[in-house]
Amino acid sequence: MAAVAEKTGGQPIEIWFGDEARIGQKNKITRRWAKRGTRPSAPRDQRTASAYIFGAICPQDGKGAALVLPSCNTEAMALHLEEIAAAVAPGAHAILVLDQAGWHVSKALPVPPNITLVSLPPKSPEL
Repeated sequence: MAAVAEKTGGQPIEIWFGDEARIGQKNKITRRWAKRGTRPSAPRDQRTASAYIFGAICPQDGKGAALVLPSCNTEAMALHLEEIAAAVAPGAHAILVLDQAGWHVSKALPVPPNITLVSLPPKSPEL
């Protein structure tokens, strides 16, 4: 925090927390009772569909930013960061606390100038 405060030159700092979740349908194997040695038909829905919810909140100010996107990758994360950057107060700097998902730590991820990313330690689901 002190390093970010020093880097931002005394700008107000907002602390944000972000994560994403997949919602959708993933089918499982269909089971059916039948006589041993027979192969009964077992029709089932084979479609799969998912969407990803990207969300971030700033509990101190009661602000949030969210997107629902069809994929979860570096490009989608870049769109989410733009959404958060627009929600940060003018003249303020945001510290965004994230886990270490691949699209959070990608070298190709463009981070807006008013956001600093801070990663949680690995293997710490309790945080």
